[in-house]
Amino acid sequence: MSIGKTTPGQAAPGQQSGAGRRPSRDTLVLAIACVAQFMVVLDVSIVTVALPSIGRDLHYTASGLQWVVNAYVLTFAGFLLLGGRAADLFGRRRVYLFGMGLFTLASLAGGLATDAAWLTAARAVQGVAGACLSPATLTIIVTTFSGDRRARALGIWSAVAGAGGAAGSILGGVLTSALGWRWVLFVNIPIGVAAIAAALAWLTESQERQGAGQPRSRLDVAGAVAVTAGLGALVYAIVGTETHPWGSGTTLSLLGAAAVLLAVFAVIELRLASAPLMRFALLRSRSVSGANLVMFLVGAAFFSMWYFLSLYLQNVLGYSALRTGLAFLPMGVTIIIGAQASSRIMPRTGVRPLLLTGTVVAAGGFAWLSAIGPHSSYWTHVFGPGCLIALALGLLFTPLAAAATTGVAFTDAGLASGVLNTSRQIGGSLGLAVLATIATDRAHAALAASHGGTSVTAALNAGYSRAFVVAAGLSIASALAAFIVPAIRGRVNTRRPTGDLPRCGRTPSVRSWAYRRISIVSRTTGALSQTEGRSDD
Repeated sequence: MSIGKTTPGQAAPGQQSGAGRRPSRDTLVLAIACVAQFMVVLDVSIVTVALPSIGRDLHYTASGLQWVVNAYVLTFAGFLLLGGRAADLFGRRRVYLFGMGLFTLASLAGGLATDAAWLTAARAVQGVAGACLSPATLTIIVTTFSGDRRARALGIWSAVAGAGGAAGSILGGVLTSALGWRWVLFVNIPIGVAAIAAALAWLTESQERQGAGQPRSRLDVAGAVAVTAGLGALVYAIVGTETHPWGSGTTLSLLGAAAVLLAVFAVIELRLASAPLMRFALLRSRSVSGANLVMFLVGAAFFSMWYFLSLYLQNVLGYSALRTGLAFLPMGVTIIIGAQASSRIMPRTGVRPLLLTGTVVAAGGFAWLSAIGPHSSYWTHVFGPGCLIALALGLLFTPLAAAATTGVAFTDAGLASGVLNTSRQIGGSLGLAVLATIATDRAHAALAASHGGTSVTAALNAGYSRAFVVAAGLSIASALAAFIVPAIRGRVNTRRPTGDLPRCGRTPSVRSWAYRRISIVSRTTGALSQTEGRSDD
């Protein structure tokens, strides 16, 4: 529940006064958010195992098959900022229902596809829907929970999000083997229908979206077009480096167009827009800007793990697609363990120690993983470092989400969520493209240096190993970036947040009672309760 909305002895809006009602309702709201986030993350990886079957049935070309994945990634990244702001302007419930409905319909359309263009278009629409859903889920949590309960909710949300990527490979392999590739899309339909029904019954609209008597803010159309086109061009250039090298005219032209469009977006927001889509003042907070920089670097490093480890298991060790998916199962479980541990530790230690621990552990895991060889064993060379990296990922999700929304007014919660997701997606896409280039160059160099004496398997192994070394370096860079994030812990910051929420100690009598109670609990337990105020000191 939102701080300052409940008076002593009075139930929160939409709830009965009985003490047993609130946990039940909040649990349902959290489940609604987590189901959507799981679906969004799952659909990035679930189709990967099914790609060979899709290519045969729909007659994709070798270069065209990558767009089953890239079409989703491209529109998802391009529309994230717009989707996040939409949750602030139109309400979390409306945007959630719109995104879930569109995602479900696009999944149905994709499962019924009869040619390559049809499926690619459906995947692009899925990406747009995911860009609406993902920021809305974090907005729901930020505006529903506070204090320690927010930390625990973020821990569950983080665990579900992290497990979704690992579960995609397993579920995709099982569904493709047992029912056919179309079911990797059809599986979303019953889940989506159930989520929509639950949201209609239990999810209320954000009360802080708009003050009483204030006119509704209009969507900044010019800014939305510029940033969506700019991010889309940037991601298109990055994911297209598999067919167009970094120095090619196509890639350079797209990168130039992206730079121009994003510069135009900045001018519109800073000089022209009466109701900006992006409030750049948000990034003045060390907590917000630092969290997004760490997320950018973390995304660049961690996306590579799943990609290159999957290729290593199949191309070097000879695993089947299903066996590869099952090999990721322990790592998915470890992510859940790390996220749950993080949510319980964070109120006592604060954000920065967890960020440092997670990034350093990840660097060690990637360094260990770089020792793989053509004849390595899964249990001695993959299981240990893979679980170590997965644990680090679980430890990082919760504090990053908390830091990125600390001090942000409820009216900007969706925007903050969209910015964080954009940082993760752009970092992941850029990091994967760069590391893929490094791995390919290293593999070619190994073959050339041996004059044919090195096998293709050994050359591929050399490329994957080099990619993991660079990922370890990115993890170290993210550890250094974590020092930008302030030491957020156990105190209430009394400065006014970016919106119009009242300051602690300067509110009407009933609310001041609530704020004093929260302050006392915060000092006693060390809870991370200053998330309603700015923490950039």
